[in-house]
Amino acid sequence: MELNDEFFSEERIAELEALIQEYQASYYNGEAEISDAEFDLLWDELKSLAPNSPILTKIGADSVDGFPKAAHVIPMSSQEKVADADEFRIWANKTSASAYLVQFKLDGASLELQYENGRLVRAVTRGDGVIGDDITSNARRMSGVVTDLRVPFFGGVRGEVILPREMWKSKYSDKANCRNAANGFMRRKDGAGCEDLVLICYDASVTGNISFFTNESDKINWLKEQGFFIAETQEFTGTDIEKIIAYRAEIAEKRQDLPFDIDGLVIKDKVTDIDDLRRARPERQIAFKFALETAYSVVRSIEWSESGATYTPIAIIDAVRLAGTTVRRASLANSGILRSLGLKIGSVVSVVKRGEIIPKIESLAPPGVLPMEQKEWEIVFPSTCSVCGSPLADDGIRLFCPNSDCPKLLLHRLQKWVKVLDIREIGDKLIRQLFDSSRVRRIHDLYSLTTDELAEFERMGEVSAAKVIRNLRAPRKLPLAVFIAGFDFDGVGETIMEKVVDAGFDTLEKLRAASIEVLTAIYGLGEITAKTIVNGLQESSAEMDATLASGVISIAPRTEENLPLTGISFCFTGELVSLKRAAAREKVQALGGSAKSSVVKGLSYLVTNTPNSESSKNKKARELGVPVIGEQEFLDLLEGKAQNEKNSGQPSQGELWK
Repeated sequence: MELNDEFFSEERIAELEALIQEYQASYYNGEAEISDAEFDLLWDELKSLAPNSPILTKIGADSVDGFPKAAHVIPMSSQEKVADADEFRIWANKTSASAYLVQFKLDGASLELQYENGRLVRAVTRGDGVIGDDITSNARRMSGVVTDLRVPFFGGVRGEVILPREMWKSKYSDKANCRNAANGFMRRKDGAGCEDLVLICYDASVTGNISFFTNESDKINWLKEQGFFIAETQEFTGTDIEKIIAYRAEIAEKRQDLPFDIDGLVIKDKVTDIDDLRRARPERQIAFKFALETAYSVVRSIEWSESGATYTPIAIIDAVRLAGTTVRRASLANSGILRSLGLKIGSVVSVVKRGEIIPKIESLAPPGVLPMEQKEWEIVFPSTCSVCGSPLADDGIRLFCPNSDCPKLLLHRLQKWVKVLDIREIGDKLIRQLFDSSRVRRIHDLYSLTTDELAEFERMGEVSAAKVIRNLRAPRKLPLAVFIAGFDFDGVGETIMEKVVDAGFDTLEKLRAASIEVLTAIYGLGEITAKTIVNGLQESSAEMDATLASGVISIAPRTEENLPLTGISFCFTGELVSLKRAAAREKVQALGGSAKSSVVKGLSYLVTNTPNSESSKNKKARELGVPVIGEQEFLDLLEGKAQNEKNSGQPSQGELWK
């Protein structure tokens, strides 16, 4: 059974992307339309549905017109976030820091102060994360902005502009909240209201030759010495994980009494190299946000969702309102969680909506929040596969059919392969026909099909069959992450496998030799995922080898060499004539480049055969100054024809992509 089918549609993904962009723009321009909690729900839902969406990598919004533009010294990247104790424990155990700095996560507007020889020269808003508005004249009116430092500092200082709660209550209660007011005032051309704003700082970066600090602890002390207001900071030892969790609970209880708004804590490795914290997703820093809205309900029954080989429990609960929606179904993630909660039919439970496509049961509810049921019943687990009848296996983490020949598993894997590789000529109906006829049961069977065989199937014919076979047998070199994702390991997609490949497991041989313990040590992977990968590789080993032996599919070697397309990105729009988009993307990746799904700042080229059209991608490319090239020009770039005519030797990357 599918869960909330509406969420799985392309339309829902497009809707989420549009909403997030709209709300980001209103937030960064000072008039947020929804709460942070509501925004997090949209963000987490999109992340669950489309983890590779370009919207998730865009920070901030376009700069507001009317102010000069300026580039940041400190890129305003995003950070990972968690909202419950178990997720934080997982992060802390993998980080294994000797000590932590824990700071209030301020809920205001980001601002960067830029200094030359200790003197303030610019104050720049977040903007798009790379370029923002220069509001120096307004910043000089704020409390906490130091215009002259005590040392010859070259670099940037980052902080959060806030409006104190008492000031909001006494002078600006007509504004929706303190954050909206702070955003609005700091961008006013006349600067009115900026005198009531306060800058609280938490980061700094040196661009000059003199180093003033080497780690997070030194940096905080240096900021204090220079006279900046500092975000509330506590230090904890590396073994104080439970104390940090308790501290977060303590602050959550009294945050309404604080003089300004916060929405969680930021935890950093105290002694880490500060450059690590400026990566796009810094691994040694995390936002530990306050819990989102919780509702309490009663479990009435359990349904078992079947996806591939896995059986996932879904709780049917009494209807409750949660984050503006009516909820009647809640995920339990896997059978192990169901057991660990001690859940029964009739149990009163806490339900949250965080990071899931559908709401999630967090725990049994505290005593007394709802009247207890007169009687509770034990939950009955399914014992046999609904398709092949095999006894289900339960490894304590998931319930699944262990039969590697189970028709349900095999069909799902074929469908996943076709989807991941974007084999558009083979639709779901044809896959089912091939499967039901027993001609195609494994992935490698696809590559032994003949035109005559395929022509016999309904609504095919010789011409259509020949086209399918021709495209199917075209040799393809796949990145290792794509190859593995196509084999349908439960919950393991291309994004997860890219993390594994980036961690050094960049060949099939290395992957097969990896243990669960070794993979679990990779940041962002848990034991469940590591176990799924190891078991999946073992179970599908023969099928992988047979697929590679077909001679059609091969795994592209990963190299650290400076390939011709290293650092170059492409986006494709419209129909291509000589090759499909999937093949074009693979060619780019094989040469060290990257393929984007949308036009974003920093994109190298938009490839289209209709460069003068008014499509959204063409318009965006023109707005951002992204070069638009045709299909033939793209192919010429790949082959290096134009460069080879001018250069007798191998051109440098700078020459190749002028």
